Amino acid sequence: MTGAKLRQMMETMLPDALLGEVAVATGFHQRDRKRNAVKFLRTMLIAASSPSGGRQADIMRHYFEMGVERVVRGSFYDWFGPPLEAAMAKLAEIVMTWARAQRVDLPGILGDVLDWRIVDSETVVLNKRLLSEYPSTGDHAALKVHKTLSVGTGTTVAYHLSPAREHDSPHLTLDESWRGMGLLVDLGYASVARLRECQTYGVSVIIRLKDGWKPKVQRVARADLKKTFVPGTDLDLFLNDVYLELGNVVDVDVTVGVGDLPVRLVGVRVPGKGYRFYLTNVGRRLGPHQIADLYRVRWEIETNNKLDKSSHRLEEIDAKRGPAVRAMVHASLISSVLVNSIVHTHNRVTPTKADRRTRPPLHAGLVARMLATAAFRIADTLELPAAAAAPEWDKIAAIIVHASEDPNWRTRPSILDQLRGWCAVSVAKKKLSSRMHV
Repeated sequence: MTGAKLRQMMETMLPDALLGEVAVATGFHQRDRKRNAVKFLRTMLIAASSPSGGRQADIMRHYFEMGVERVVRGSFYDWFGPPLEAAMAKLAEIVMTWARAQRVDLPGILGDVLDWRIVDSETVVLNKRLLSEYPSTGDHAALKVHKTLSVGTGTTVAYHLSPAREHDSPHLTLDESWRGMGLLVDLGYASVARLRECQTYGVSVIIRLKDGWKPKVQRVARADLKKTFVPGTDLDLFLNDVYLELGNVVDVDVTVGVGDLPVRLVGVRVPGKGYRFYLTNVGRRLGPHQIADLYRVRWEIETNNKLDKSSHRLEEIDAKRGPAVRAMVHASLISSVLVNSIVHTHNRVTPTKADRRTRPPLHAGLVARMLATAAFRIADTLELPAAAAAPEWDKIAAIIVHASEDPNWRTRPSILDQLRGWCAVSVAKKKLSSRMHV
């Protein structure tokens, strides 16, 4: 990550001119003479990653630290209304549009699609005063953030909000825009109708086999059989009576649901846990273990959810009105997209040697901390003339990279790191190799 690249990202996403345009377009520009709309919007993002108290109190403190005219607390909190919500929603779409336009990083078996998308939701507990607007399955108020994460760019590229009581599945809609994409989802989104949608729109899908489904085995591509196989055999009968459990994988063609939708079913033996079965429409250019590895990439959205809550304070929203809550949710997710975009930009272009990474990749949680620490410095640098700002951007970028390199990349690479070939040669192996050549 160079200073020039960091400057380009920041000025593309959060320049004064853009913030000013958003403030005017959404009506958040100052009718109130004491409100500096641009500084307020920037403060919303700074306070999303710098915890020291309640979210609204932090926003107020950071805003006043920028040297603007002060107002009483009640007047300040009145600014958290529909215009602010609209401004933050518009900024979120601008930032995600930029993120969607970035070049994907999908080497090896990841590259069979335009991009792999992971869909999931995360729940945000709210003040009980919002129970009528955001009912949950319990006696507390909560909303859900329904997210779409891009594996190729490493960040959220779409999201929307709903009451936490609503089920996840209806909030995923596939259409022509998904053609050529890959989809990784958990069992909350599993349905024969969704599999049929994937077939209709040319979406490569991998999903776990749901309990209670009764696939019928039509053809065996790979399995150890102990007796004659009859097409149309129920999967349970096939596994118990036909398949000889000596091999490590099962790979068969099955049909599911009314109308007998044809899909591929693969099973991979997990030591001590039996088989894990997956339904997919991905062709046999990828074997069962590769299908299982791709599904494990779904964990990336769980890591992303953790980043939203631990680094961008999504669980610390203390507002008591819907517009204020939604404005702060948008601020958290904008900060998350910004952090992950920095990580993706750096990790994608870091030099490698013999197809192996020579420097540690950046860790999103550490980048979030460094951005929070440097937030005011970044805000000041954005206001400098280009010539004076260049050396400052170089210093900020160097600090972020130095302090945010992943210390565990050698010992605990994620499945996505492994699929990208980021598994470094251990120091012990290097020493052994050098001794062998003496």
